[in-house]
Amino acid sequence: MLKIWGRRSAFNVQKVMWLIGELGLPHKHTEAGGAAGGLDDPAFLAMNPNGKVPVIDNDGTIVWESHSILRYLAAITGDTAFWADDPAARSEADRWMDWSQTSLQPAFLTGIFWGYFRTPEAQRDWPTIREKQKLTCQCLVRLDEALDGRDFLGGSQFGLADIPAGTNLYRLFGMDLDWPAVPRVAAWYERLKERPAYREHVMIPFQDLKGRTRF
Repeated sequence: MLKIWGRRSAFNVQKVMWLIGELGLPHKHTEAGGAAGGLDDPAFLAMNPNGKVPVIDNDGTIVWESHSILRYLAAITGDTAFWADDPAARSEADRWMDWSQTSLQPAFLTGIFWGYFRTPEAQRDWPTIREKQKLTCQCLVRLDEALDGRDFLGGSQFGLADIPAGTNLYRLFGMDLDWPAVPRVAAWYERLKERPAYREHVMIPFQDLKGRTRF
């Protein structure tokens, strides 16, 4: 059975759990990191020497790094919605996954969610927060443009391209900050919220994390 380690509220773990839910994969989930601890245990470090989650063990195959796990799970299941036979189609999903990791996630998750939401008000670095908010807005506009004429980032069908970027939206739209008018992104978000796996694994309340830099 597929085994996964990581706390359910961790952003990168949510990406993987969302795909596991979409694929309907039997799995065993073990809480790790945060209040659960365990990341510095020798047994865990033997799987991932970086001491970070998520990590999976699929019958002895250990994979870490969330996007590597997403690609691995999509590939082994052979579901063409997530792992297209056409390399060009796969490359489009890859591009959005990489863009999410290198552009959207540093701007929003690191800059806003951590720098603003999880940092106590007296400790916030407002010039950096405003800069990250500007970059996040640019990312939202780029997503809105990409969704012109499309229901999902990869086209008419939900796929791997939607997961990394889409995981951000629940937290982004649940915060008390101003964002640009992005009607296509808003409609995309509504479609994602209709998916049971998104509701179960991504739409996890996070208000208890406000102003908390530690668990």
